[in-house]
Amino acid sequence: MHSSPPETRASLILRLPDAADVAAWDEVVAIYTPLIRRLAFAQGMQPADADDLVQEVFSAIARSVSQWLDRTDRGGFRAWLLTIARNAAVNYLTRRGTRTLATGDEDAAAMLAEVPAPASEVSSQFDQEYRREVFRWAAAQVKCQVAETTWSAFWMTQVEGISVAEAARRLEVSVGTIYVGRSRVMSRLKEVVKQHEVTQWC
Repeated sequence: MHSSPPETRASLILRLPDAADVAAWDEVVAIYTPLIRRLAFAQGMQPADADDLVQEVFSAIARSVSQWLDRTDRGGFRAWLLTIARNAAVNYLTRRGTRTLATGDEDAAAMLAEVPAPASEVSSQFDQEYRREVFRWAAAQVKCQVAETTWSAFWMTQVEGISVAEAARRLEVSVGTIYVGRSRVMSRLKEVVKQHEVTQWC
């Protein structure tokens, strides 16, 4: 059984009430947009509907994150975001065809933020997708920071499952080079993920 993935770091969340903090919002959007879209697809939504849901969720977060931060019972950010996303999806499917998705209504945003916690099964799926998305995000950062051979050594042996000997043959380098390159990338990935996350909300 996997332990619960760490929460998005507190320092990043504390910057979200500032709508002008583009870097903070870019990071959160990059990590969570694919997760929200997958949740939408799991509910049977079409791509255009999923895009609307993404906008609705982040609009609700922008309007209510300050109030959420003030709560003593707020819990984890990811669970809160998932709650908003699930209930926004339900609301959308219920009212589709009769009302537009994004109303801009502050009361609606508050209501989305206050709904009960998500079902454990959906939450578990969301956590798994979160892990994958954090890896994809971190991998994109690291890939640009290392040599192509170094990255390939990691990707072939750790992701594609190719043996070290075969990777060395394909890349025309020594086995030792594969081990060193793989270790370097893995260390850097851990650093990038750690920069994004903390073990708990503090």
